[in-house]
Amino acid sequence: MSGFHHWEQKDHSEEWILFPNNIGQHLSIDEVAVSNGELYTIITNKERHGDKGSLVAMVQGTKANDIVHILNKIPIEQRNTVQETTMDFCPSMELAVKAVFPNSRIVTDRFHVQQLVTEAVQTMRIEERWKAIKQETKGIKKARKQQRLYQPKTYSNGDTKKQLLARSRYLLFKPSGKWADNQPARAAILFNEFPKLEDAYHLSMMFRSIYEHSKTREQAQQRLIDWYAKIEEKGYDHFITAAGYIRLHETTILNYFPSRSTNASAESFNAKLKGFRALVRGVRDKKFFLFRVGKLFG
Repeated sequence: MSGFHHWEQKDHSEEWILFPNNIGQHLSIDEVAVSNGELYTIITNKERHGDKGSLVAMVQGTKANDIVHILNKIPIEQRNTVQETTMDFCPSMELAVKAVFPNSRIVTDRFHVQQLVTEAVQTMRIEERWKAIKQETKGIKKARKQQRLYQPKTYSNGDTKKQLLARSRYLLFKPSGKWADNQPARAAILFNEFPKLEDAYHLSMMFRSIYEHSKTREQAQQRLIDWYAKIEEKGYDHFITAAGYIRLHETTILNYFPSRSTNASAESFNAKLKGFRALVRGVRDKKFFLFRVGKLFG
């Protein structure tokens, strides 16, 4: 009754499904786990806003050759109309897009780039937290040997060093103007106790401001140069690594300006797929699941 048994893509659906007529000028590409962690590469049309007609292709795996082989089934005339494709840092997807959509401008997703920088901050915080845990463990052992109760040092807000570092996680993500009522006091203690974390926080916010205040590609590039210089001045290993990676992808990162396109539509589509999978209580028959996905979004 559903038409599944007469579906023209049934035989190869576990490897790929394709809807060439859904292609548009602005695409997103991302991966999603359909079942048991098995990844599929998904290409969607931004202009359809995650509704019917938004799915261009689903290809099993993330290998560039496999993606290219399937997308090349779309006539070259249609592929040449693609002007922009957004994605994360995945190199295989970038290779595939360059091969299949020769006229497309590749844009590295803003939120994945910012995540790289915030992870540098959080890694430094976590390293300090492990040091605090190690210090506290030694203190507890020493106190037990001396048959006394261990009393950790507490700050004016009641946090121990370990608690201070654990509870400061979220404030390091946000600009100071968006801190909750109790976070400025915690931040003051944190930055006084760990000056390097204050430097890391300001480097992260400096990078964030590139996206928030740059109107043109040229403005963004100049601010990036200033940021690189600040990284070299401070010399923190995690930021040097992040800055080096960003330099390698600078062209596609700067393509964000001035169109300001992100891969949010792909993330939203992936969330819809996961929601549908939960609604049908998992994927028992993968072919039938993909058939239903095709009916909904193809």
